[in-house]
Amino acid sequence: MSIYLTAIVKSKHDTTAALRTMLLDMVANSRKEEACIQYDLHESAGDHTFIFQEEWKDQVGLDLHNKQPYILAFVAQADKLTEDIIIYKTEKLA
Repeated sequence: MSIYLTAIVKSKHDTTAALRTMLLDMVANSRKEEACIQYDLHESAGDHTFIFQEEWKDQVGLDLHNKQPYILAFVAQADKLTEDIIIYKTEKLA
């Protein structure tokens, strides 16, 4: 059963470029993972907000994703680069 996530990441005003680079690297690496079905990144115009739309094959695959070096590197830098991170685990209705 697929796992759906929406993650909203708001950068600090002076870290938007550095955060964008890190997030794009996460996209490239995440899309290579076997359990990754969808891993799309959007940027909100003008307010330093990034939005991920993700779909994972199963919880085991998502758990493995969360242990990847590039995810751990992001987590280690998150306080320096972001103002807020919100992650929604959702169910697809239609």
